Amino acid sequence: TRTRSRTRAFARLSTPSRNRESKSDRPRAVFFGTGSFGVETLWDLDMSDDVDLVGVVTAPPRPAGRKLELRASPIGQEADGCVGVKTILTPDRLRDREAIDSVLALRPDIAILADYGQLVPAPILDLPLGALNLHPSLLPRHRGATPIPATILAGDKETGVTLIQMDRGLDTGPIVAQARVPLRGSETTPELQEILKARADSLLQASLGPWIRGELKAVPQDESGATLTGRLTRDDGRLGPDIPALQAWRMVRAYLPWPGTFIETPSGRLVVLAGSVVDSAPGDVPGRLVAEGDGLALATTAGRLRLERVQPAGGRPMSGGAFLRGRGRDLVGRNLV
Repeated sequence: TRTRSRTRAFARLSTPSRNRESKSDRPRAVFFGTGSFGVETLWDLDMSDDVDLVGVVTAPPRPAGRKLELRASPIGQEADGCVGVKTILTPDRLRDREAIDSVLALRPDIAILADYGQLVPAPILDLPLGALNLHPSLLPRHRGATPIPATILAGDKETGVTLIQMDRGLDTGPIVAQARVPLRGSETTPELQEILKARADSLLQASLGPWIRGELKAVPQDESGATLTGRLTRDDGRLGPDIPALQAWRMVRAYLPWPGTFIETPSGRLVVLAGSVVDSAPGDVPGRLVAEGDGLALATTAGRLRLERVQPAGGRPMSGGAFLRGRGRDLVGRNLV
């Protein structure tokens, strides 16, 4: 992605623009983001004729990898390659007075957020053109920290991206624009994130200029349809005998890559990387591992979850069939622990 961002930055320098000479007349924008969801938005803000991107705010570097070396956030890595960005801020707490003052020192007119991960304090919400946030759901459905997994878990037929004007609440601000995305019903979280981050970028490109010119009006959310998502924990991915196969399959797709889904077997933890739903068979006992074709399945209260791809403790990812022919053969007929 670093190469791609630098390519876009070069395109910005080499592409004529009717507004390039009047850069100082454009509103000054600061972008807030941490995860990869906002990367394409950052690239296009760097090339935008609607705003002058004067700074980026992201999470500080965190320990990562086996050696726990400090690593910049996805946005921090990409911001370093942006042409127009002279200031990258990495506050631990945006609500600290020092952090707020550092942002306001950039004299921004507007804040734009995508997957930032911290509450935004009032002085930034109250900028002349406000603070706009790109949220990967059709608000007010799936407010909060994990809207994409929640969409998959709920079996929603469609999702989308919402651009809101932020207020003091959690994803409660009025809606500026929305883009809808129909779902096949088989998407994983990484697949859906890729779809939605491209749609988010397009939505902001189409909406930012009209918002700045006062041509778009924010509409209050319908509170009667509001739902709230929370942060995920490792134990959320545990598959038990009381979870129907369809819901277990949704969990497998929703919890990639974090927290992942797993079953506890007499031979240890088995991570489930991919699955599918098949019919129950006579005599199935919920929570029992059974042979299914050339592979392995988990019998549930409604149907079987076929284990298409798994990773045993201390092993490598493999197909369910390969696992059954090896360590998995002793698990047929055994119950979860």
